[in-house]
Amino acid sequence: MNLAAYRKKSPWILHYNAGGCNGCDIEILACLSPKYDIERFGMINTGNPKQSDILLVTGPVTKRSRERLVEIYAQMPEPKVVISCGACASTGGVFRGMYNCEGGIDQFIPVDVYVCGCGTRPEQIIDGVVQALAILEKKTKALEEPVQLKRAAKQEEGQLNRRELADDIKPLLT
Repeated sequence: MNLAAYRKKSPWILHYNAGGCNGCDIEILACLSPKYDIERFGMINTGNPKQSDILLVTGPVTKRSRERLVEIYAQMPEPKVVISCGACASTGGVFRGMYNCEGGIDQFIPVDVYVCGCGTRPEQIIDGVVQALAILEKKTKALEEPVQLKRAAKQEEGQLNRRELADDIKPLLT
């Protein structure tokens, strides 16, 4: 079984409220209840971005939360999927145009799945997360594809010499 199959079976979700009314947050907590039981898909709600596969964002981006949102996104390992949950996270919602609101999260980080609605229902959130699992599987398979180097390594005295290949890569890193 490849890595994509393992990631699909047990994705870790990081929930971040960028600054909204907490209506969508309550519905996310309802997804964890026995009635909806999102854990049946193997999903775990985690608090560490370095161990998360899916970033679930609620609320509009405020001036105070913008830097933190981008920082959390940068700390997540590849492949990662971002879900925008609710009208506020997608467009700014009812907070659009206010002095402290900067709009939806797609202005600052790339979004893969949009879950629409104001006070999104748990069924919609679960459907969005299942869509995110399919996207996560595709991204994981894309990372597993072999990469072709520009030149082949030279064989010198029975050993491969890859130093010249590393020299080609150094200018790209600086």
